[in-house]
Amino acid sequence: MNTLSAQELKRRGIAAVDDVIAKGDVHIIRNNRPQYVVLSEERYQELVAEANEAYLARVRASFEDVQAGRVEKFTSPEDLLKALDADESA
Repeated sequence: MNTLSAQELKRRGIAAVDDVIAKGDVHIIRNNRPQYVVLSEERYQELVAEANEAYLARVRASFEDVQAGRVEKFTSPEDLLKALDADESA
């Protein structure tokens, strides 16, 4: 994990980030704890694309469940909650 103290960032400015970001994401440490993460634009776009792909995969899987009849319909929220409670008990 690439780390940079908040004090160092404050003292040196963005040049401090430039020195370490080539090695990967930079965790900014404040009060001895990671507080922020600085990403390159390329890395940020990769994460956004991965999140979008995961979302689409979940939607496709749900659609396939509906088409295959693996979906149970409930007439009320109470019925749904009862079914969920029953699943947890089993």
